[in-house]
Amino acid sequence: MFAFGSGVLIGTPIGSNQTPINFGLVQEVTFEETATLKPLFGQYRRAIAYGAGTIKATGKAKVAKISGQAMGPLFYGVTPVVGQTSSVIGESGTIPGTPFQVTVANSAQWTADQGVVYTATGLPLKRVASGPIAGQYSVAAGVYTFAAADTTLGVLISYNYTISASGIKIPMNNPLLGATVNFGVNLYGLDPTTNLPYSLQLNNCVCAKFTFGTKLEDFVMPNFDFEAYANAAGVFGQWNFPSGD
Repeated sequence: MFAFGSGVLIGTPIGSNQTPINFGLVQEVTFEETATLKPLFGQYRRAIAYGAGTIKATGKAKVAKISGQAMGPLFYGVTPVVGQTSSVIGESGTIPGTPFQVTVANSAQWTADQGVVYTATGLPLKRVASGPIAGQYSVAAGVYTFAAADTTLGVLISYNYTISASGIKIPMNNPLLGATVNFGVNLYGLDPTTNLPYSLQLNNCVCAKFTFGTKLEDFVMPNFDFEAYANAAGVFGQWNFPSGD
């Protein structure tokens, strides 16, 4: 048979009534098994026998869709929950007269300051606890206080705020050593000449590495690196092909 394209990759957390999760717009999937071999030598230079040692099975998936539903259960071992912390970068404001304060649009949900710069120059202002002078500011609960000397100047304010009713968040916990997040994998693809499917089923996997990297003028494509091992019944997995080739 022939195989074309990246296929579809599904991960299912280990446990009862778990929901299968599409990794999302998979671009590349790699599966590799590496065995250790031990040669036996006599008095000559060539080996006369080999013994097979352990086999390490690893996989990698590059995906184009950023999926919190995949990241949460398959790497962090948590179920995403509704709500998020969002950011505003460069909200425009003008410093008024007394009391020289700018209240940001999301002040009621404000959680953290991310800095202030002058609109005209892009130079940053310095945050202080109170009593700012020219080039400084203080902030509490989304209300930014500036110096009288900076009255009428434009500023760009960046900050974080919570959205409770939309989006999802994934808690990044700090579990004890030894805990693993286990899932099964099913890779499904087609022979383009017959439209018949092939598949690879791995019963137990653990995500060893998750990579999220941004790049100028390109899409973000997270990588999931995983290792596979046998389940409690000693069954590792299975290849499935549509013909006897």
